[in-house]
Amino acid sequence: MKSDMMPSRRAVLAGLAAGVSLGRPVMGESLPTVAVTKDPSCGCCAKWVDHLRQAGFTVTVTEGPVNPVKARLGVPRDLASCHTALVDGYVVEGHVPADAIRRLLAERPKVTGLAVPGMPAGSPGMEVEGREPDIYEVVLFGPEGRGAFARYRGGAPA
Repeated sequence: MKSDMMPSRRAVLAGLAAGVSLGRPVMGESLPTVAVTKDPSCGCCAKWVDHLRQAGFTVTVTEGPVNPVKARLGVPRDLASCHTALVDGYVVEGHVPADAIRRLLAERPKVTGLAVPGMPAGSPGMEVEGREPDIYEVVLFGPEGRGAFARYRGGAPA
């Protein structure tokens, strides 16, 4: 006997297809590993790593000098922040929200990567109790130039 509370097989398959078409991982599909390089004494970088792990990413962390990594990966100085990461061939500079990284991986633009310059208050890893989160842009950058990819207030799209 079929329960009215149980979704039909057709509804389940339609939901899975919708998830795949939106570029979101579904049932057991894994996200690529994020390889982070950070200064050993940076607490906000560790909080950003926690944010990514909570969002379902596997993260590896290398502690050491970050500036040589930024230079090698082509991060423009004016887009620099406190940590640099690589994920599936893309550079992720600074406190980029996990959902912006997911969108980057789903859309696969021909760019170097994403950056959140500086350390905006309220961005993932930079939450400050009692302080209003900043509004900031996630910047798409590469050899062809740069542009706005997303706008956030704290960890949420603005």
